[in-house]
Amino acid sequence: MLIVNVKENEPIDKALKRFKKKFEKTGVLKELRSRSAFQKPSVARRHQVIRATYKQKMYGNADQ
Repeated sequence: MLIVNVKENEPIDKALKRFKKKFEKTGVLKELRSRSAFQKPSVARRHQVIRATYKQKMYGNADQ
């Protein structure tokens, strides 16, 4: 359960923003969407490899 303490004289918008950030970090919504439809393990691995190669291409060559 997420608990967000609202400080004195703090706008509700700020507290809501902190709640949304905490909720995003938990990954509940992401997991719910991934479980909504079955994905074959081979397809999941393929997506993972494609994502890893993209990240490697974008950020991995910083030592040059």
